[in-house]
Amino acid sequence: MRGGIYHNSAVVRFVEAAEASLMDEVGLHDYFPVAPRVHYEVDFESPLFFGQDVCTVVELARIGTASMTFVFEVWGEEFRGLPRRRAARRRYVTAHSDRNHHSGARSAPWPEEWVAALRGPMRSREVPSPC
Repeated sequence: MRGGIYHNSAVVRFVEAAEASLMDEVGLHDYFPVAPRVHYEVDFESPLFFGQDVCTVVELARIGTASMTFVFEVWGEEFRGLPRRRAARRRYVTAHSDRNHHSGARSAPWPEEWVAALRGPMRSREVPSPC
């Protein structure tokens, strides 16, 4: 097989793109500047190849007072005779920051309107769609 494989850090970028799509879908356009990732776990199961189509699914698993837990799967689609396979899966946690990054960020409760938007009908996002 010709071509290289993606570095494992590509999974984080794919997941972040799906998370951005989810937040855009529910109208939370100011989410990323105040929601750093504070914990990240990945189980790598198979490689992703350059040129291979990738499907990423992110789902909100839990909303806490000042943190959220997401679960994700990244799939490599059929490619050069290889079957569709899950490449990575697991979870990560974001925390809501008080926006004061100059003196060190502190956690703060999620805005009520954000919680309401995220508890609505759109709780997962696939990129690209359909998976």
